[in-house]
Amino acid sequence: MPREIVSTGNQLAALAAIDAGCRFFGGYPITPSSEIAHEMSRLLPKVGGVFIQMEDEIAGISVALGASMSGVKSMTNTSGPGISLKSEQIGLAFIAEVPLVITNVMRGGPSTGLPTRPQQGDILQALAPTHGDYQSITLCAGSLEECYTETVRAFNLAERFMTPVFVLLDETLGHMVGKAELPDIEEVQKNIVNRRVYEGDPEDYRPYDVPMDEPAILNPFFKGYRYHITGLHHGPTGFPTEDAKMCQDLIDRLFNKILAHKDEIESYEEYMLDDADIAVIAYGSVSLAVKEAIKDLRKEGIKVGLFRPITLWPSPEEKMAEVCAKFDKVLVTEMNKGQYIKEIERVSGRRDFDTLFKANGRPISPAEIKAKLKEMV
Repeated sequence: MPREIVSTGNQLAALAAIDAGCRFFGGYPITPSSEIAHEMSRLLPKVGGVFIQMEDEIAGISVALGASMSGVKSMTNTSGPGISLKSEQIGLAFIAEVPLVITNVMRGGPSTGLPTRPQQGDILQALAPTHGDYQSITLCAGSLEECYTETVRAFNLAERFMTPVFVLLDETLGHMVGKAELPDIEEVQKNIVNRRVYEGDPEDYRPYDVPMDEPAILNPFFKGYRYHITGLHHGPTGFPTEDAKMCQDLIDRLFNKILAHKDEIESYEEYMLDDADIAVIAYGSVSLAVKEAIKDLRKEGIKVGLFRPITLWPSPEEKMAEVCAKFDKVLVTEMNKGQYIKEIERVSGRRDFDTLFKANGRPISPAEIKAKLKEMV
């Protein structure tokens, strides 16, 4: 049966990690995400896991990657400035194909910005958190329930595609207290994904010698299988190479293993769109304000619907383009200066969207959304 729990979004993300099989956390406190680390420090010892607070964000992700290399499902947590510091090791995770879940409770920036206030400042950072060519997987929770379910899904995707996966919350969701209805724990555990393991002759083991649309098969360390992990371009056994074909194939595969399986990754919500005259595109906590505005406007006879991308990267581009083509009037609203609208414009080919952006650390209220939508009628 579903579980009902009164909690914050940050606490639910930590609970989800435990239920998904996470047994190692390495990190460093940072507002407004510190409660995730605090909760992991409380929960992990109860299930035989390990929590360690390192001296800084860089060390926090380094130990989490090391734990993941040993075969343990691992997690680190931070906010935007911490992602900036973790950038180099995130790049290592991408090219070496080390699974890791990174929760990011967003705040304002650049630099230290607005530590205690809500903002969706890290959308483009999640697309390209480090230099080079790769494909990011980024999930964005839009409710307390999704702080749980999207974190569980992040662990499954990280293990399936052998890559870092980002879960975005924001200060509003992270610190919001409310009742959440969570899936039954047996249902969660029935659908857990674990990384593949090579079980053949150790002499024949080639972790990166896989099809061009599949992730590497990295056996846990200390199990008798020899291979090399490096941040350099590498060949089938992981040892560095400058061979032109191998280098091209590696990067192509980092793209293909994600893009060829978008149907396993994409997720979105359509809310009251069927009979709507105006569509709103929003994500994260802003979508909660949009839903409240929609309910009020419909009582006044103004039919509005919501399209909400849950997987931000790779975007649900086909469905988003379909929505944009269906509606003449589309409002895009974000708690930033317009970071995701660039993707909406790309997939739709349109530049005529109405917009409601705010980047001052204050939430976008239902009243502001209603006022903007009434201007569009």
